[in-house]
Amino acid sequence: MKTNPLDLLRIPTLGLFGVSAPLVMGIVNVTPDSFSDGGKHSTTDAAVAHALKLAEDGADILDVGGESTRPGSVPVTKSVELARVIPVIEKLRARGVKTAISVDTSKAEVAKAALSAGATIVNDVTAGAGDRDMFDVCARRRATLILMHMKGSPQSMQKNASYDDVVAEVGAHLHARANAAIKAGIKRDKIWIDPGFGFGKRPEDNLQLVRKLPELVRLGYPLVLGVSRKSTLGKLTGSDVNDREPESLAAGLIGALKGAAVLRVHEVGWMKRALTVLRAMW
Repeated sequence: MKTNPLDLLRIPTLGLFGVSAPLVMGIVNVTPDSFSDGGKHSTTDAAVAHALKLAEDGADILDVGGESTRPGSVPVTKSVELARVIPVIEKLRARGVKTAISVDTSKAEVAKAALSAGATIVNDVTAGAGDRDMFDVCARRRATLILMHMKGSPQSMQKNASYDDVVAEVGAHLHARANAAIKAGIKRDKIWIDPGFGFGKRPEDNLQLVRKLPELVRLGYPLVLGVSRKSTLGKLTGSDVNDREPESLAAGLIGALKGAAVLRVHEVGWMKRALTVLRAMW
């Protein structure tokens, strides 16, 4: 049986305690235009098949999203997003999948419908700022909420990527959004944070965030790190977006050693194997 969603936060990480590996979140993009695998799993059946494979490979969480947030992406309507993600979640639960499911959305109504369909986690790239009802939905449903840092919107974020101290600024933003969520009624132990690697950051900013990840871990919330196949990795090695698994594994393992509680990845099986070796040797 897969990890019970209610027990996720009890699992320590290598960087914090030297005991266990982080959770692995598998990406299920039900979109035609995501930066890496857009279109590959854009139908319900294809997305379900992909999610089942990720679960078989050992995913602790399946992150189902119906709107691309790559740089320059075009927003989709609520109805389109609902039509993409809800059937996938419903079919996974109907198939008896016990793996925790998160919905990657910034729309409160999509989050509410996904939670009713069987999700237990909301992954919001706007940290609750994109929809004023998001905090209320998560509080009422007692859902875990992932608060991610993003400077600007997917359409503008790479145009405004400038920081005096990226770690301090990202940390301050996440701290403020977490406090706002708590004030809105979300329990502290239901809040995770994500520094938003690649979201409104220059390559040097992304590298600095990972180098100093322990400073963000010290905010006291489980930290989600999504570095898989990101353009910063390609700039380091010159590799194409769909040929970055060695880079993604290396970045994920470094994140694990620095305290990440959850690694959001495309290739779950490879990351689980890499973490097994890391744990044994560490």
